[in-house]
Amino acid sequence: MSQFQKAKIKLLSGKKNDEVEEPYLTCRFNPPKYDVSREVEYGELQASGSGASSQQFISEGSDTLSMELFFDTSETQTDVRTEYIEKLDYLASVDAELHAPPLCKFVWGKGLSFTALVTKLDKSFTRFLPSGVPVRARVNVTFSECSTSEYRREIEPESTDKTKAWTVTEGDTLWLVAAEEYGDASYWRTIADANDIDNPRAVRPGDSLELPPL
Repeated sequence: MSQFQKAKIKLLSGKKNDEVEEPYLTCRFNPPKYDVSREVEYGELQASGSGASSQQFISEGSDTLSMELFFDTSETQTDVRTEYIEKLDYLASVDAELHAPPLCKFVWGKGLSFTALVTKLDKSFTRFLPSGVPVRARVNVTFSECSTSEYRREIEPESTDKTKAWTVTEGDTLWLVAAEEYGDASYWRTIADANDIDNPRAVRPGDSLELPPL
């Protein structure tokens, strides 16, 4: 009978990425379940000359992975925070070299591989030594999907310090251009103002847009 594989968290960036052996954290107990959710962002456009409005697609949201992880060091009588929880805390803290939280990957055998940033930790300590040291913890973890290329662009932005040119192609909207260039679709107004565009739907294939620094 093959051995049931343990869920693991691997580091993909950050100071500790070069200091620890793989994997960064191995779950002694696999999560009983996990949830994946996704949101799609729409903006409401008011049609000129009427009170009617329509929904304009802005961007496809990233997947969010959430689960409860269980940790127990009762057998070794060691502090569960030192053994496990501090490692999770690092994933939700600013790394000294990156000036941002580190990128990681949650891996569970061949069934799940999720590259992401940890965006939320809810920790409960439920068992203690006579000294008050916790030896059991449950942690609700939320991972927000983030590709390696997206992460590099966030911590090493190239679009915020100089003006760029963008040639509109079929299917382009100001929302999509802003999301691609600035990482945030709400900056479509910045592009519209820089190019004297009153109607964000008026751009056509072949148009040249100036993308100013933020």
